[in-house]
Amino acid sequence: MLEFPVIDPVALQIGPLAARWYGIMYAVGFCAAWFLGRRRAARPGSGWTTAQVDDLITWLVVGVVLGGRIGYVLFYDLAYYLAEPSQILSIWRGGMSFHGGVAGVILVAWLYGRSIGKSLLQVGDFIGPLVPPGLLAGRLGNFINGELWGRVTDAPWGMVFPTGGPLPRHPSQLYEAALEGLALFLILWVYSAKPRARGAVGGLFLLGYGAFRFLVEFFRQPDAQLGFVALGWMSMGQILCLPMIALGLFLMLRKGATAA
Repeated sequence: MLEFPVIDPVALQIGPLAARWYGIMYAVGFCAAWFLGRRRAARPGSGWTTAQVDDLITWLVVGVVLGGRIGYVLFYDLAYYLAEPSQILSIWRGGMSFHGGVAGVILVAWLYGRSIGKSLLQVGDFIGPLVPPGLLAGRLGNFINGELWGRVTDAPWGMVFPTGGPLPRHPSQLYEAALEGLALFLILWVYSAKPRARGAVGGLFLLGYGAFRFLVEFFRQPDAQLGFVALGWMSMGQILCLPMIALGLFLMLRKGATAA
């Protein structure tokens, strides 16, 4: 069993102002997306300018935050927020859904694409490789907070989390950081280095994230307020991954796509 490295969730505090690691990780993710987006735009024939990347990242911040919060409210704890609607805006207390964030990103990508004459598939192909570093940072933030831990395990790398009871658990946040963050980034970055059919890069992101998240959910503790929601073993996270996997496969396998 490994010892959980207890880290103060507040990285820096000056008077009443506190910078939390989780918020810092969000900022790191957006900065990484901006940096990588500019590198992609600089490739010959990318069809993107650095100014468009700057604007796109701003739109994505809005989509991730609003979509992630609304998704969490709707998918994971609707009864609580119906009873306490004033807490819906309390993002600093936690509660963000990646799948809701994806929906928000898709919406703002479509809106921004229309404003610059690009299709949703074109925008999706461009931003697909930019997302995983943010997922990596976000899952590290979850780990630092000691939240979203895994199921009880007797594996030698199991950890006793401060809020997870006395038994060792899978550090599932680190599994997600490694798969949805690092591995998915490497796959997408290499895959997108060559011209691909329009929609294929975005499709690979959806497929890759959906498959990795579906797998890790077998090691992650289901949300206490939901438990297993289907077939006695499927979590809400797995249910929400199924349409992502299906859409990703469709975009990668569809015929007649125009080369990017």
